[in-house]
Amino acid sequence: MKHIGPISGIAAHAAHFVATAGYDNQVILWNATTGEPIHRVHHDHLANQCAFSSDGKYLVSASSDYTARIWEVPSMRLKAVLQGHNDDVEMAVFSPDSQRVATCSRDHVLRIFDLDGAQLQAFHGHQADVISVVWSPDGQRLISSSDDGTVRQWDTRSGQQCDEVDIGGVETDTIAITREGVVFAGDDEGRISIIADGQVQTVPAHAAGIKRIVWNDDKRLLVSLSYDRSAILWTFDAGRNLVKRRSTALPSIVWPRSCAFVGDEQLVFATFGSRYATWNYEQDQWQVSGIEPAVSINAVVRSEERQYSIGDAGILHRDDQPVTSVGSLCNFLLPFGPLLLTGGQMGQVFDGLSGRMLYQHRSPLNCGATFVKQGEDLALIGTYTGEGLVFGHDGKGGLRLVASIPMHDNAIKGVAADERHLFSVCASADAALHSIADFSCVRHIEAAHTRISNGCCPITGGFASIGRDLKLRLWLETGDEVFDSPHQHSIKCIAASSDGRVIATAAYNGTVALFDLASRRWLPVQRPTASGISCLTHDAASDAFLASSYDGRIYGIDARLAS
Repeated sequence: MKHIGPISGIAAHAAHFVATAGYDNQVILWNATTGEPIHRVHHDHLANQCAFSSDGKYLVSASSDYTARIWEVPSMRLKAVLQGHNDDVEMAVFSPDSQRVATCSRDHVLRIFDLDGAQLQAFHGHQADVISVVWSPDGQRLISSSDDGTVRQWDTRSGQQCDEVDIGGVETDTIAITREGVVFAGDDEGRISIIADGQVQTVPAHAAGIKRIVWNDDKRLLVSLSYDRSAILWTFDAGRNLVKRRSTALPSIVWPRSCAFVGDEQLVFATFGSRYATWNYEQDQWQVSGIEPAVSINAVVRSEERQYSIGDAGILHRDDQPVTSVGSLCNFLLPFGPLLLTGGQMGQVFDGLSGRMLYQHRSPLNCGATFVKQGEDLALIGTYTGEGLVFGHDGKGGLRLVASIPMHDNAIKGVAADERHLFSVCASADAALHSIADFSCVRHIEAAHTRISNGCCPITGGFASIGRDLKLRLWLETGDEVFDSPHQHSIKCIAASSDGRVIATAAYNGTVALFDLASRRWLPVQRPTASGISCLTHDAASDAFLASSYDGRIYGIDARLAS
């Protein structure tokens, strides 16, 4: 038993059990002492997070299949399915007495269920995706954080909101609470907010967004994980001050999305591999041996009549054969003259063909596009911190940084270019159009999508984009157009055919849909895999779209179906 896709969530109970939730839809229960897997179960879509009940009898897992599920421990027999959300369930946690479960979702709603799966309450008020939820120590309140930049508290007896703190409008992914009711909140600007007695104290903590904070009440320790590739262990003193105790650079295999305290002096971490990683924070020692790289492919491209792909393992494949390893997860492939640019979680730009590192950025890298300015070939790379990095060739086989464009205040999810403009979409659902001539912002489109924008591509007369709102949007010189898609789950990626006739879109549940631009109509949906599609690219030679998948395979989709 092992994961074949990235581990998104991790939880621990005392020194006995560890549980992991993965993008391969699996939830695996492990023996915390031996590190051996005990049982595994599945969701119908990505498993995002998991949590044990305080008595260790149950595990709950939250999934993008719109459900949370309660499992008996250690048998992992299904006890209940918690239904009612109409978008991804990001987190589920047991009440302090282990008798109820609170869930939060990208549908902006929190819900409470009993152990048999009956919904007891629903809490409405957040204006964006709800990413994190915790219970107050007495079980009488829920505390939630959201992409709307607020931390809210809810009375579980009345079902009403009883407090709201605005974290400066900054997306806040993660919260934790002490037994005294002090709330910690980590945000996308790398700050930890300490919320207590109606007051908010802000602590600059990381150089990039904080993705998870975890509190251990017995040890009075807080750990924060960030996309700056570090974890910091804090003590919380009697004066309610966070004091840095130790920090560590995260190994490249570690995904700073989730961690948990286990035993006396260890933390376990989510990874991009087959099992979890362990950090002994007292001895400052990492244990990452035995972690096999995930098979997930994140990007595919055709260049010089060869097919290249790369993914979580950071291994570049040419025509399905390994060529080089850059040593860390990569999110994109971008042919750029003699170079094949790639990069990802470590914020490093590599030449995939040689494995050379060419540039180091302060946050992870997500996507890329090439364009021409005044006769010079340039490359644009989108970052998690909202900058668009523009590179040219340095004449020595490397790169020179031409510009760093402040495109967005959130993670850039997709970039595209035509002769005059750079187009980008970001995690806040905004889009932007920048002039190639001077890199100035020509148009900023707030809420271009109603949910996270995941990708974009150039088309004749403009650009197209897709997102979690299941819409295809065309941004044309003649005006904007929007179309409902046939997808039922979040659309992950988009590409257009070389002749501009056909747009292909693909989703996290493995479906692919083609859109005929001339007739403005969708063709029947195809589903080449039950795993998520990570990337689409068009191969002009075969007139087919190549679809890379989290199952480690690449599928061909005939673009001529739109004829």
